[in-house]
Amino acid sequence: MSDDKTLREALADRLVGGGHLRSPEWRRAVLDTPRHEFLRGGYFRRVDGDGPTGWEPVMAGDPAWLAGTYDDESLVTQVAGTVVPADVHGRIFRAPTSSSTLPSLVVRMLEELRLDEGMRVLEIGTGTGYSTALLCHRLGDDLVTSVEVDEGVSARARAALGAVGHHPRLVVGDGLDGCPEGRPYDRIVATCGVLDVPPAWLAQTRPGGRILATVCGWMYSSELARLTVFDGVAHGRFLGGRISFMLARPQSPPPLGLLPDFDRGEEREAVVGADVLDDWTARFVAQIAAPRTQRVLIPREDGETRQVFLDVDAGSWAALRRDGGRWTVRQGGSERLWDRIEEQVARWRADGAPELDRFRITVTPDAQTISWAT
Repeated sequence: MSDDKTLREALADRLVGGGHLRSPEWRRAVLDTPRHEFLRGGYFRRVDGDGPTGWEPVMAGDPAWLAGTYDDESLVTQVAGTVVPADVHGRIFRAPTSSSTLPSLVVRMLEELRLDEGMRVLEIGTGTGYSTALLCHRLGDDLVTSVEVDEGVSARARAALGAVGHHPRLVVGDGLDGCPEGRPYDRIVATCGVLDVPPAWLAQTRPGGRILATVCGWMYSSELARLTVFDGVAHGRFLGGRISFMLARPQSPPPLGLLPDFDRGEEREAVVGADVLDDWTARFVAQIAAPRTQRVLIPREDGETRQVFLDVDAGSWAALRRDGGRWTVRQGGSERLWDRIEEQVARWRADGAPELDRFRITVTPDAQTISWAT
């Protein structure tokens, strides 16, 4: 038995044991699909230290490479929008921009799609092509369309898919626009995070079809939603599990630009302190009120750190600091960001602070609404 086949079997057993891989069809797909073929160009290993997070390449010639490709981990394959492992000697200190998602999450999402034979699927975010290959194994190449915004990433995925015998429709473009040429789809699955489920996805999903996507905001709390589409409107719920993906690139937060003077504006005692957002669910609740707000930590000359919340497009901001046992907030701009966040968090707490699996989402062509069951 080859080394990679042994590793595939071990991976499948771990995914079954963890409750992620539940059906024989998807187990067969995992066993038959060599993940390492989608990582031939190497991947980046995270290196933590006293300073910023660094990334160092692990190439196919490295003794740790093959086993690493079958770890149940997300493996970064690109940083800074263009840099791949072969470009780096040593370490690079930039943000990841593409990865091979951890297999347990990949198969969990595929299971949650609840596919039947003959269904047509649109995948948003081809990435390395590994999840695309699993879909092709389950449905057949002709029923799978995958969209990737990065031309280089798409080209590498096409080569890897071809090497394992799959030739689905691969499209280079903005996944938020979907792929109208292949509609209607029975399922749409996104392997990137979105602020809002795009209207194009609703229009391209057949009545009764489903959309599976991770909804998040710029404070980076997120959750996986499964929606069903009828009459151009999608209703659904969040599935729980604190799922996180890189944001769709067109929805990445804007540069902060020139920061405002945080000593101006109106100051008051905060009813809710910034530390409440250390909790994943509370931060998700805050994002419902302010999805396009970024959270930034700014050290002060007196040794304290301000927690600053900025909506760059709206020109609004809130700066919070701890003063002994209490928090104060100073706000400026066209809206009072922290007032909105406090109101939302207070309502959620008054309803018993429900977990995310009790949240509901409705998407129309004009708006997205998130609420929770009390």
